[in-house]
Amino acid sequence: MRLARKRRLGLTLIELIVAFTIMTLLATMAVPLTRYKVRRDKERELRRCLLEIHNAIDKYKDACDYQQLAPPKMDTDCYPETLDMLVEGVKASGSVDKKIKFLRRVPRDPFTGGREWGMRSTKDDPTSTSWGGQNVFSVYTKTYERAPDGTLYSEW
Repeated sequence: MRLARKRRLGLTLIELIVAFTIMTLLATMAVPLTRYKVRRDKERELRRCLLEIHNAIDKYKDACDYQQLAPPKMDTDCYPETLDMLVEGVKASGSVDKKIKFLRRVPRDPFTGGREWGMRSTKDDPTSTSWGGQNVFSVYTKTYERAPDGTLYSEW
């Protein structure tokens, strides 16, 4: 009677193989879903970061157009010269020490992991990957990866 109980307590080799096969099957199904979710999260974060930077650039442009900032350089067309200007702040017009800041910090690019963004000026070609250096009209990610629809993330 004791021997019969001991045999029932453990699993047979076939039960272990079946359980292992089921777990392997479930794991292989979960990996693509996890990769898809990670990709979607990065895409969502990229859209949020681009929107945040573009809104800051637009606010800078509006403040410059309404002459709320110190006079800009000649070729800037009232756009910021660098992204760092949006973080460091720009002197307000008619003020000695007051600065207007448009960003707390430059957002991190979710695909490259850095805070370096590709920039385009008003004089650059819209599809150019080199920056003319006059001003910052637009930003894009520096990754060469493609979205599921085939477009480059740098074209977003």
